[in-house]
Amino acid sequence: MSLPETTVDLTRERLIEAAAQVFAEKGYDRAGVQEISRRAGLTTGAIYGRFTGKAELLQAAIESRTTDELDELFASHAFDGHATDILKVVGAHLVTPKTCDETEGALLVEAFVAARRDAEVRESLQKVLEERARSLTELVEVAKADGSVDPGLDSDSLVAFCHAVGLGFLLYDAIGYAMPEAMPWEQLITRLVAAVAPADAQGGATRS
Repeated sequence: MSLPETTVDLTRERLIEAAAQVFAEKGYDRAGVQEISRRAGLTTGAIYGRFTGKAELLQAAIESRTTDELDELFASHAFDGHATDILKVVGAHLVTPKTCDETEGALLVEAFVAARRDAEVRESLQKVLEERARSLTELVEVAKADGSVDPGLDSDSLVAFCHAVGLGFLLYDAIGYAMPEAMPWEQLITRLVAAVAPADAQGGATRS
């Protein structure tokens, strides 16, 4: 007799929540499936019945803690003018206090550390980053279509730059390194976004 779908979903959510806590507290290598299942109030069989192992559980935990700010901004229809306005907002938010679960950053840092030694974790982390890259690429393509980003620029390179900046700030946050002040950072972001506009539009860009 199979369990109702809602029960299966709730069990999975409990496991992911427990895994996120344990991975963030103990690190990937020291986190055991026994501790995760105990924290969730379940057996290890519940884990292996839904996940292939710790690597897939880590990926699910990261995804559960990821705030998809791009999707939220698209859905709000607050930026019907230029898609680059979204890039400015997301870029400016890198140095503002996080309103999302702080576990997200800890999980990503742990995943990067573990990925150096564990091929499964590396593959799982690559899937997470590829999903984020798809969202950013969609935004870049919209910006190219509305004329706010030069269509001659390579989208993959621009997405890689955005990823590199975001992940760099993640490392800053992980060690408590001081972030730039919000206002000058936002001015820099505005200038950088203006710089990727088509050449004929840059002369009229407003400088902060």
